[in-house]
Amino acid sequence: MSRAPTACSTVIARPVVSNRLPLLLGFLIAIGPVSVDMYLPAFPAIAHDFRDAAAPGLTLAAYFAGLALGQMTQGPFSDRVGRRLPVLLGLSLYTVASLGCALAWSTASLSAFRLLAAFGGSASVVIPRAMVRDVADGPAAAMLFSKLMLVMGVAPIVAPILGSAVVSVGSWRWIFGLAALYGVIALALVWFNLPDTLPAARRSLIGFRSILIRYGQIAAERSFLAHALTGTFAIGALFAYLAGTPGVFIGDFGWSPPAYAALFAANAAVYIGFNQWNPHLVARVGLRPVITASIVLLLIGTAGLTISAVVGTGAAAIIGCLFICQASYGFALPSTMVAALSRHQPHAGSASALMGTWQYLGGAITGAVVGGFADGTARPMAMAMLGCAILALLAGALRPATVL
Repeated sequence: MSRAPTACSTVIARPVVSNRLPLLLGFLIAIGPVSVDMYLPAFPAIAHDFRDAAAPGLTLAAYFAGLALGQMTQGPFSDRVGRRLPVLLGLSLYTVASLGCALAWSTASLSAFRLLAAFGGSASVVIPRAMVRDVADGPAAAMLFSKLMLVMGVAPIVAPILGSAVVSVGSWRWIFGLAALYGVIALALVWFNLPDTLPAARRSLIGFRSILIRYGQIAAERSFLAHALTGTFAIGALFAYLAGTPGVFIGDFGWSPPAYAALFAANAAVYIGFNQWNPHLVARVGLRPVITASIVLLLIGTAGLTISAVVGTGAAAIIGCLFICQASYGFALPSTMVAALSRHQPHAGSASALMGTWQYLGGAITGAVVGGFADGTARPMAMAMLGCAILALLAGALRPATVL
């Protein structure tokens, strides 16, 4: 039987949030953009070295698949044994597998090591979200999410710039050496500074069959389903952007890797700005209107992007539409996360894992679609992003009228 604390005991049992916790959780979650964004400028070099044009897309899809698989297991594991141990184990695997990526000899071996690195790194993606739910709820959780997203948001700005610099002076393999170093630093920070936010009295002792039943119960809850799917389709559009922009700007428009990295950093800055505005807006008008606004922005941005790609208006119009999409992510990602987890405090790890799994499966699918239909233009990326925006609109319509 799982241990379900009463509402009163839940409030009492919540740990006090230290000023360092958002910084540390943000550093852990940043393992995602560090692992993806830093090697985007190296896509042409990887394809050239392996004599395989599909290599970059396959390794990216393998990473997303590893994140999806890892989150399905890491979340329930952290509900059972606490938050700290799974993070330490996951970071150890991530570090070793990143070194394997640096030594990879083929597309298959790099994809396999990327999958293993993602499986380990998934603990640092899913568990910090559950830790936020352990210590806060509602507007307070939204504020905490935005604080750690501010820390995490530095990574999408710095990572591609660092990656392009590495490719300019040396081998793409050095990028994965830097990723391994990041894992070592994260391990040290967790070992010496991260408390366990899930006390033993609130841990859930359930078996595999019960975990599957729990996932079914969480997915059947209408508020979770609506908000998790909205966030999933928003993430799908974001991953289509990640998969498509290197080919569009470096390949089609002939930009240099540093120029592409600068554009990527500018997009990340837009995301960070709207992400930091998000908690203040949520406190003023509530989660529901903010999520609705994020869907509208995503529709506007992706529709404009599709028109620009089909008509062939050039890089400037595409960049402007991508900025609008980034603004929508700044609202959608933290808000849908808080809304989806709001009714699942006793098993926040499982709920966070299920949501994360859906998101990364969506990312793997949209990435594969963009790669499979690549034609040297922005059209496949734009159409995939527009499709995700339409699906996000339909998912948003599922939200209960009385919630948030």
